[in-house]
Amino acid sequence: MQILVTGGTGFIGSHAVVELLQAGHDVTIIDNLSNSKELVVERIEEITGIKPHFIKCDILDAENLDQICAEKHFDAVIHFAGLKAVGESVEKPLEYYHNNVSGTINLCRILEKHNIKNFIFSSSATVYGLSDDVPFTEKHPRSAINPYGQSKLMIEHILEDLYTSDPEWNIVMLRYFNPVGAHSSGLIGEDPAGIPNNLMPYISQVAVGKRPFLNVFGNDYPTPDGTGIRDYIHVVDLAVGHLKALDQIEKHCGLKVYNLGCGKGYSVLEMIKAFEQASGKDIPYKIVARRPGDAAVSYADATLANAELHWKAERGIAEMCRDSWKWQKENPEGFA
Repeated sequence: MQILVTGGTGFIGSHAVVELLQAGHDVTIIDNLSNSKELVVERIEEITGIKPHFIKCDILDAENLDQICAEKHFDAVIHFAGLKAVGESVEKPLEYYHNNVSGTINLCRILEKHNIKNFIFSSSATVYGLSDDVPFTEKHPRSAINPYGQSKLMIEHILEDLYTSDPEWNIVMLRYFNPVGAHSSGLIGEDPAGIPNNLMPYISQVAVGKRPFLNVFGNDYPTPDGTGIRDYIHVVDLAVGHLKALDQIEKHCGLKVYNLGCGKGYSVLEMIKAFEQASGKDIPYKIVARRPGDAAVSYADATLANAELHWKAERGIAEMCRDSWKWQKENPEGFA
């Protein structure tokens, strides 16, 4: 298939592109490089032996998008492009709504114009809000609590309405839990700009000596060790989920929603211990006050993805930490 991947040089997008190329698909990446590097394209080629087509393009640039879709009729689009930092979204809500929501509307209008109606959307478990009713199934009520999560939820509603208006669309919305890890080659991985917002890259940077210690936000949650529990999923497992979603698209699936997670949770302290074992490094940490809006426990019910996509997470916590450490150790400054 001819696949257009938006945000394909980002953390999850780049790993998905590797899996797509290795499965024999023809891939075109568009990315504005606002939070990634073009060097990723070379790394993807080094892993796969195939260089994906790359075009620097913003999803808000209707003229450029229109030209790209006119020149090459894509069989499907996988949409990763978007701003993704929860804290930053609170500080810059208009930027998040404009980029994520307006950008997706712009993209879908161009795709509709060119009759490209097979679409996989990178959604998020943040659409489930702060509920303690775990594990989350796809039927769980949605209630995002920050602009990032709200932008994902708005896009879900838009895509639902788009499908209702025109059932020729085939749309798969994938709700990710907590992607971690890196490609086992150590050539691509998570390279956050500035201070990491997520646990694993922060632990990795402490291990490599880039940061002095980790802040653990709260140890008084109603969990076995008092720290928050999350469903961590290896980024390669997540990438494979997109290949399975393409199989659904080829079956003219209509509108589908799937959780992609391991179906179990690990606490912050468990992740620290696992990373210390994988890296052989001590991870100093300090207990600080809880962050507003952090849930005690969040993990997926991935039964539906297992039944319909024939997908399940294969890589455990040891592999997640091992691959994250290899990436960080071999690329202490990321792609810089």
